[in-house]
Amino acid sequence: MNILLYALLKAVIVVAFLGLNAFVLIWAERKISGYIQRRYGPLRVGGPAGALQSAADILKLLTKEDFVPGGADKWLWTLAPAVSLIPAVLVYLVLPIGKTVVLQNLNIGLVFFASVTSFTLLGIFMAGWGSNNKYSLVGAMRAGAQLFSYEIPLILSTIGVVIATGTLTLQGIVEAQAQHHEWFVFPQFVGFVVFYVASLAELNRTPFDLAEAESELIAGYFTEYSGIRWAMFAIAEYSNLFTTSALGVTLFLGGWHGPWLPGWMWFLLKSYLLVFIGIWIRWTLPRVRIDQLMDLGWKFLFPLSVANVLGTALYLMVR
Repeated sequence: MNILLYALLKAVIVVAFLGLNAFVLIWAERKISGYIQRRYGPLRVGGPAGALQSAADILKLLTKEDFVPGGADKWLWTLAPAVSLIPAVLVYLVLPIGKTVVLQNLNIGLVFFASVTSFTLLGIFMAGWGSNNKYSLVGAMRAGAQLFSYEIPLILSTIGVVIATGTLTLQGIVEAQAQHHEWFVFPQFVGFVVFYVASLAELNRTPFDLAEAESELIAGYFTEYSGIRWAMFAIAEYSNLFTTSALGVTLFLGGWHGPWLPGWMWFLLKSYLLVFIGIWIRWTLPRVRIDQLMDLGWKFLFPLSVANVLGTALYLMVR
């Protein structure tokens, strides 16, 4: 019984953080976009610091009508939001927020993270196919091509860190950076750049949001969703934005290590710094074309990630 209660408590903490994190990131994205593009609405509307606007949006989503489109595959359409959200929850199992603040220190933590996040594509395909909508189907096909193309350089960009540390545990990677007194972002700068660009493409965020392009596909694979089901896609997107940034902090920015402040606070500060950069890029750069997106992945990031792996291995062998 104690084991079950402890597992339930950890699940409740993760779900609570998931909702709070989405609330904070939506509020932050509105404010940052308002400052970058001089949008007066997000800077003034919503009571104290704009928090009431996000609360009103949550209330609206919870009370909106939930309907199934005519001709849709009901089971696929219904399950797709949950299939997209569940991987966003599972990755918190291995994220080392502090030296002792980790739910499960798996010896293949990095492989687990990569495997779980790849399931997001399944939820997207289910939503696109099950909606019986051409916009949704085209968006799902674009997302499939995009995620498959950028998953490879994303994984390869982490191999250099694995070679340097000799471990797949995320805590072991953080401790290795402490032992070397050096963050891996410096010797693995190429890998870090490839990782961050590929992660933005994996998240379908501007300038890589071809799967949701409003001017072309309305909203892509979740065009037919509204209310709480649409909110599940939104929560999964913002959760993945945080967890991908947190993985980047773990692999390249020393994890929870830092002076004076508690380790978990350093981890959150670094993670939200990468989140801020992602939001900044979204509201600064225009959307690329689909051919430019594919060319960037296969003709530039993939060779660069392979060269980084080979260069790291050669350096360690010679040394």
